[in-house]
Amino acid sequence: MIWKHLLFAAFFGYAASSINGTTGTFPNGVLRLDLDSLESGYHGLVKENETLVEVTPKIRGIGADVCSFRIVNKHHGEAPFEIILKGENEAELRARRVLNCEKRKNYKFDIAAVSCLGEQSDNATVHITVVDINEYAPAFLDPSYVRQVDEGRLYQDIVRVEASDRDCTPKFGDICKYEILTSDQPFTIDNEGVIRNTEPLDYERSHNHILSVVAYDCGMKQSVPVMVTIKVNRICKLGWKGNPERIDYAPGQGREDLFPTAQLKLCDVPCNVRSVQAKLTLATSHIGKGCDRDTYSVQSQRKLCGASSDSVDLLPSPGPGTEWTKGLATDEGHEGDQMFEFDGTSSAAAIPTEILNHGLARTFTISMWMKHKPYPDMDKHVKEHILCSADDHKMNRHHYALFVRNCRLILLLRRDFSEGELNIFRPAEWRYKLTQVCDNEWHHYAILVRFPDVQLYVDGTLFKNEKKNPEVIDDWPLHPTKGINTTLTVGACWQGSENKMKHHLRGYMAGLSVLLNKLEKPQVLSCLHKCKESLEVPAMELLEPGMELLTNSDLTELSIEGDNKTNLEVLVRKIGYINAREYPTPGRRNLHLITTVTCDLGRPLKIPPVESYVMVLQPQQPSIAINGTLNVARDYQDFRQGVHVFTDLHIFVLPAGKPWKHGESISVIKKKLDSCVVSVYPSLNPDHETLTLPENMLTQFGIVAKISKDGATVSGSDLIYNYEEVLRQIQYTNRKPAYYLNRVFKLICSEMNGRFLSNEYVQTVSIY
Repeated sequence: MIWKHLLFAAFFGYAASSINGTTGTFPNGVLRLDLDSLESGYHGLVKENETLVEVTPKIRGIGADVCSFRIVNKHHGEAPFEIILKGENEAELRARRVLNCEKRKNYKFDIAAVSCLGEQSDNATVHITVVDINEYAPAFLDPSYVRQVDEGRLYQDIVRVEASDRDCTPKFGDICKYEILTSDQPFTIDNEGVIRNTEPLDYERSHNHILSVVAYDCGMKQSVPVMVTIKVNRICKLGWKGNPERIDYAPGQGREDLFPTAQLKLCDVPCNVRSVQAKLTLATSHIGKGCDRDTYSVQSQRKLCGASSDSVDLLPSPGPGTEWTKGLATDEGHEGDQMFEFDGTSSAAAIPTEILNHGLARTFTISMWMKHKPYPDMDKHVKEHILCSADDHKMNRHHYALFVRNCRLILLLRRDFSEGELNIFRPAEWRYKLTQVCDNEWHHYAILVRFPDVQLYVDGTLFKNEKKNPEVIDDWPLHPTKGINTTLTVGACWQGSENKMKHHLRGYMAGLSVLLNKLEKPQVLSCLHKCKESLEVPAMELLEPGMELLTNSDLTELSIEGDNKTNLEVLVRKIGYINAREYPTPGRRNLHLITTVTCDLGRPLKIPPVESYVMVLQPQQPSIAINGTLNVARDYQDFRQGVHVFTDLHIFVLPAGKPWKHGESISVIKKKLDSCVVSVYPSLNPDHETLTLPENMLTQFGIVAKISKDGATVSGSDLIYNYEEVLRQIQYTNRKPAYYLNRVFKLICSEMNGRFLSNEYVQTVSIY
């Protein structure tokens, strides 16, 4: 009985191994491919440059030993593949040759497994896809492209270039991008190959534009470049031709012609020219006080223009001896001279009596720069004082004043009771109605008084009096008072009864000065206002009969009128620009040219205006250097008698000039300084310490000196050599030297009103 059970178990185990193992046959004797479903078949991928096919799932036979696999049915004719047995009933599929996706992308055939006994499994279908490898670069359909366009236009579509790619799939066979390889050309191309211009083309600038264009497929394979030629057609347009948009101007280069190739084109417009007119404007109002003027202080400008040295500057740069302007807001730059801002509510300065006698003489000159505009919320009757002398307490009488009211510049001049009869009316107020007062531009004003005659100069030109401009108001003399002095203020007027400032100025001022007992010369006023930059007019010999050339006083506007178009072109070509400053303010100056052409019967031609600009380039900045022996020791007795502080001081301007025959460099001989400040800390003790300057040298050179307990200031534009001579003669005296065994003096010099500053030179004087 036990033997029967063992025999049954052995038979059952053999049958199970035949079903699940790799040997033996199925109970029904059929070999099969290892697929979940014969209908799903196999799917394979093969790259164009390879032969091995990646098949999913793997080709494998189960149920019996497999000795081979064969292709049993070719659905579409050719099936250039072979099945290679790899062992363990598995096989790999290979192409018999490298395939070409561009010729055939897909293959389909049936395979079957064959056992070692010759038995064949059921068939299964294999689907093969040939994978593209981007073997081809794009190629343009045309060998080159040529198009013509008109100048002066923007085109959305000048030409469309087109390329194709022989690769078989969109990834490598589609064109994804076009690119213009030629740089600095006013063209762009989109992904569709459409070329357009980014700015209007100009025949004068370039007759032809030759572009090198390439295409990229989506795999970023680049084509061979194709040449695209865009020819520009000249189109005659009414107006000026050959006017550059930008004219660079280098400091020191002198005159520069603005439009040397200018031509006025009237094209084919039927016009018998009756008259022509052109007006060129140079915009300089944004530069400093209206244009590039020398940036010297008022005092230095007066010296350079030959003005009287007796003029008193009421708005100097803050410093030793000029402390009253410290509380005023100033511009921080040094491109122009010192400009002060007055806010209309609190800005004002009181002038010390020792600076200017508060009582004006019968003859005097007041001059200043001012920039002012009205404000929408301002009462037109409000006074804005530039200068005012009023009672210091108890009363509010205004003795004299210069103020703005309702866009009028008004001079008030009340005579004192001692000057004449109390019952005689005399002129007391002059009211000038001026557009300049409210145009928010810088203007120079000078009032010259030889009582009762008053003259006004605006921007260096005498104002021509009209019937009611100025309006002159008579008044009584001031009545006599006792114990009342005056307060002189700038930017407001002192109200003695209220003990505060009122009638504040809202605007900007610079260079306010008063000259007593003298009238400033007209040529000096013209010099003070004169711009260092201007338009340069053409030579008068170029002006033909029937033509006229006009300019304004600043030479920032130039007009040409007449009936000769050809001569107009010649004259415009010879208009120049010049900036005579050694260190001009860099930046842009706009040019605006408007032209009018009138034909027969008064018919005008509309000529487009020309907008250009002069770009003044950055000048080379000078560097002022001071050196000498930093520590000087002197005997006790020397200090009591006086010692020279800066005995071997030298001042250099770098970059230095060429050597001069006497040893000094040309830069020292030619270049100038306009101020040097000597500072002493702690302040001098006036009981036993003094600082003296060489009066004879100061008078000889026309240099002004101010001495205080804090040091000394010497000012006035003059040669560096002369400044060295003065500074070396500054003498320090101490009758009690034991109080300070060491005294430290600091020296800083400047040129052009602080635009260029030296190093801080520190000189120590010691007792040994």
